[in-house]
Amino acid sequence: MSTRKASEGEERPIESRDELVLPMQAGEKPAAAWKIGTEHEKLVFKQNDKHAPSYDEEGGILDILMAMRQFGWEPVEENGKVIAMSGDDGTISLEPAGQLELSGAPLDNLHQTCAETGRHLQQCKKVGEELGVGFLGLGMWPDKTREELPVMPKGRYGIMMRHMPRVGSLGLDMMLRTCTIQVNLDYESEACMAQKFRTSLALQPLATALFANSPFTEGKPNGFLSYRSHIWSDTDPARTGMLPFVFEDGFGYERYVEYMLDVPMYFVFRDGKYIDAAGQSFRDFLKGDLPALPGEFPTASDWEDHLSTAFPEVRLKSFLEMRGADGGPWNRICALPAFWVGLLYDGTALDAAWDLVKDWSMGEREALRNAVPKLALDAPIPGGRKLRDLAGEVLDIAHAGLSARARLDSGGSDETGFLHPLREIVESGKVPAQRLLDKFHGEWGGDISKVYEEAF
Repeated sequence: MSTRKASEGEERPIESRDELVLPMQAGEKPAAAWKIGTEHEKLVFKQNDKHAPSYDEEGGILDILMAMRQFGWEPVEENGKVIAMSGDDGTISLEPAGQLELSGAPLDNLHQTCAETGRHLQQCKKVGEELGVGFLGLGMWPDKTREELPVMPKGRYGIMMRHMPRVGSLGLDMMLRTCTIQVNLDYESEACMAQKFRTSLALQPLATALFANSPFTEGKPNGFLSYRSHIWSDTDPARTGMLPFVFEDGFGYERYVEYMLDVPMYFVFRDGKYIDAAGQSFRDFLKGDLPALPGEFPTASDWEDHLSTAFPEVRLKSFLEMRGADGGPWNRICALPAFWVGLLYDGTALDAAWDLVKDWSMGEREALRNAVPKLALDAPIPGGRKLRDLAGEVLDIAHAGLSARARLDSGGSDETGFLHPLREIVESGKVPAQRLLDKFHGEWGGDISKVYEEAF
């Protein structure tokens, strides 16, 4: 989840609804300036007994963050608590139960993305050795109950945790027990954004399937391959899902603004603190009628905060966020940006990818989204086929898109090699969760503690 950046000076209130599209318009860039931003979360555990460390304990989350200073990272504080580290490689931040996230810097190519990921890996390994900490690449805690997990001292998390049980049964699981990999990508214009949004939203279930990696809950198989994805289906229907309006004629910035105005608020940030506005309306805020701050009007920062509180499968801010993938080990992190960059950053590839899914009905898209958490690549798709049958075609398109980009490393290799882990998954017919289940029922003998041997 987002780490708020402090604004400089006093901001003026929003004066017109027209200003609400400005963050999206500000994201427009010529293709030559498009960047790749990769975010990846991991579960943190103490090596001695595998518990999830609290913020303040010796060798805990605070100590992990502060140990990152040896690599040039600088603390970011909220109310006197260090809640993130800032550096040349982006931001190291905390998810609600101490899941550690690298929100990477915007980079030009996948070679740089993987180099950034590798640096972070080495830093985590060194800090882990110093503090007796390990990091686990999964989409969900395989053995922890909610009650066994700590809560980090970030103001927005307290507000969200109070609100989540009012609107769904699994929101606290989303916050406390899950991990994801995300990719943030650019667009050139409103029309370009719309085409990328539609294509990536329609194909998001395929990314979920390929990266499905959360088959255990509290030490036992949970009946899903991506339980993390299932959790989103009962988190908060007002701010999640497949967004049918994205596929309607005329979709653009204004329509997304309307959607966001319908998304209930969580908070307002004032004087260094989060004020609880959960369930209240940004439309009322624009009129000065917000119960949490009567008589006050929102600023651009308030709107940008609000844009970060919707969690659909693809999210629009000043870039597009691909949100469908479970967390995973280091050797698969680079595959997710490779998948989406190959599909979305080459015009021919983008057109070809959209052609594969443009004729699906909204009902068919929703059915696929609902089937994938349990069935992954075995989920049915229109035309009497399985998702696995489509996967190879999509990877071929992504490969062609990356090849056309022709971004070479120092050895002369292009970016297509980063797709290899996904090719192997499709060719084997087994997603990561299925491999873990095979081990659980086989060599692990039903002992979930063996999953920690899968740590980075």
